[in-house]
Amino acid sequence: MAAKKTESLSFDAALSELEQIVQQLEQGDLPLETALKQFERGIQLARVSKQKLEQAEQQVQILLQQGEQEKLAPFTVEQTTRSSAEDE
Repeated sequence: MAAKKTESLSFDAALSELEQIVQQLEQGDLPLETALKQFERGIQLARVSKQKLEQAEQQVQILLQQGEQEKLAPFTVEQTTRSSAEDE
């Protein structure tokens, strides 16, 4: 895969590229210079992936906190029937 700007990659794209790099490094067929470049790219991808994952976790936490602040009313069939009749 061509080296794209790491920050612009989606989480899934970064993870996919990181998996490819790991496979290449595990095979052990790369020359030392290439292996070091791939290792460096892998570190960049891992950091960006971690950052994107942390951002997603923060969004989930915010959504959960917002949901806790809202009071839920019990649902009854009577309310639904009454609301439908009023709309007509």
